[in-house]
Amino acid sequence: MSKIFVVLGAVLMMVAVGAGAFGAHGLSSYFEKFPNLAATYDTAVRYHVYHALGLFVAAWLADKYPVSLTTWGGYLLLAGIVIFSGSLYLLVFTRQSWLGAITPLGGVAFIAGWGCLALAAWRG
Repeated sequence: MSKIFVVLGAVLMMVAVGAGAFGAHGLSSYFEKFPNLAATYDTAVRYHVYHALGLFVAAWLADKYPVSLTTWGGYLLLAGIVIFSGSLYLLVFTRQSWLGAITPLGGVAFIAGWGCLALAAWRG
């Protein structure tokens, strides 16, 4: 399981760096037209990076404590990236504000993922 989380973490970090660079350079004229969306995009990228790094933590814990809680924790972090950051990326590009209602579900996945990892380490 740790190998999967390392691969996912590395690929998602690669995507996050690309998204950050694209936001800083490729979207500058877009953000001039829609300045309120720049902060939303920044939040999406920031949480994307934090939790992609968290997948490396999940990988380490999966080796150290190979229990289902570590697997759940890693996959919940992955789900959080897709739902939280993904909904914010979509909101920025489509300007559909209803997508903001989905974002907290990703936040809940982040919280649950870190909780699973903490519990796995505690029980370990």
